[in-house]
Amino acid sequence: MNKQVPGLLTPANCTLIFIDHQPQMTFGVASIDRKTLENNVLGLAKAAKVFNVPTILTTVETKSFSGPMWPQLLDIFPNQTPIERSSMNSWEDAKFVAEVKKTGRKKLVIAALWTEVCLTFPAIEALEAGYEVYFVTDASGGTSKEAHDMAVQRLIQAGAVPMTWIQTMLEWQRDWARKETYNGVISIVKEHCGAYGQGVEYAYTMVHGAPASRNTK
Repeated sequence: MNKQVPGLLTPANCTLIFIDHQPQMTFGVASIDRKTLENNVLGLAKAAKVFNVPTILTTVETKSFSGPMWPQLLDIFPNQTPIERSSMNSWEDAKFVAEVKKTGRKKLVIAALWTEVCLTFPAIEALEAGYEVYFVTDASGGTSKEAHDMAVQRLIQAGAVPMTWIQTMLEWQRDWARKETYNGVISIVKEHCGAYGQGVEYAYTMVHGAPASRNTK
């Protein structure tokens, strides 16, 4: 058995993939509060933008069933058009695989709806194709908690690495001395990280005397 542990993620060694964050797919999510899911997905997307991580967007059956990708997500990547598919398995779509190969990166960070289908299928195929796969559990959702949890177990057994969105962002940052991304990360923390963000805001205003910020961009 291969005991190799995949190394840490950096902005220079990975690609982020959002699969099927669409209204009809969101309707079926029951493993996570859907507002929390939205918050997590947008926080992850904004982090990728801050760190210039190549990001692939893909959708399934937009016009006939699932609806367009969330507009809030598209707004973060205004110059990208999602790759449209018919297959539940993104890895069966030649355009999608070509886009992954074009990045030249072997570490894939994936978030998808639903966990048990549109995340599991391409993740396992990507592993078989020689990629390292990291999947963002709290930016993905399944049709039940059991469906999500069993998919997570299956992916771990296959060799994929579970992540959370905040872990992913902080792994990209890793050192607060990296000032070129510091302000962007702190802005995301304040807007999307709940109590952690509140704590940062408190430290800025009450400890360091900064004015209260109303800018979440």
